[in-house]
Amino acid sequence: MKNESEKYMNKALALAAKAEALDEVPVGAVIVKDGQIIGRGWNRRQQKQNALEHAEIMAIAQACRKLKSWRLESCTLYVTLEPCPMCAGAIIQSRIANVIFGAYDPKGGACGSVINLFEIPQWNHHPNWEGGILEAQCSKQLKDYFRKKRAEKKAQKIARKAAQNQIQSTDNSTPPVVPGRSASEAEQVSSMQESEVGDDSLSDNDHNFDLERVPRTSKGD
Repeated sequence: MKNESEKYMNKALALAAKAEALDEVPVGAVIVKDGQIIGRGWNRRQQKQNALEHAEIMAIAQACRKLKSWRLESCTLYVTLEPCPMCAGAIIQSRIANVIFGAYDPKGGACGSVINLFEIPQWNHHPNWEGGILEAQCSKQLKDYFRKKRAEKKAQKIARKAAQNQIQSTDNSTPPVVPGRSASEAEQVSSMQESEVGDDSLSDNDHNFDLERVPRTSKGD
C-alpha cells in the first residue's frame, strides 16, 4: 500500500512541477480508481485568476467527466499538499473514499492541521485520510518555490532602488540651464557659486533636532 501511495504521489509531484513552470504555487493531484488515473489537476489560480482553480478541484472535475457521475465512490485522491477547507468540502461532496496527501499545511490545512472537516460527525460522508506520504519531497518543492519567489522579490526591490539612485544622481549632477546661457556657462556659474559658499555653510546634520532637548507636554498643559 505504501509503495502504491508513493507511486501516485510521485505522479502528483510531477503535476505540481507543471504548476511551478507556470509560476504557480506547486501543488498537484491525481484521482485513482481501480488502478487507473481518472483525474489530474495542478494549481492554476494565478493563471486563471480564479480562486476555485486548486489542483483538487481540477482533478475532481476531470474524474466526474470521466465517470459521467458526480459520485466518486471507491476513488482515492493523492495531493502534494493538505487540502484546504474548500477542497475538503468538494472531496466530501463528491464522495471520494480515500485522501492521501504529502505536506501538511499548518496555516490552512483542513485535514487536521487547522481543522479536520473529515471527522465532523454530522457529515453524511467521512473519507479515510492519511498525511505525510513523501512529505519531505512535497515540502521541499513548496519551500524551494517560495524561497525563489522571495529572492526574486528582493532582487526587484534592489534594482528599483538602484534605478532611483541613478536618476537622483543624474538630476543632482546636471546644473540647470538658464535660457540664453549654454550648458558650459551654467556649469561655470554653478562652480563659482559653490566656491563662494565656503566652510561656513550648513551641513545636513545641522538641520537635525536633538529630540531629547525638545520640551514634551501632555494633554491639558
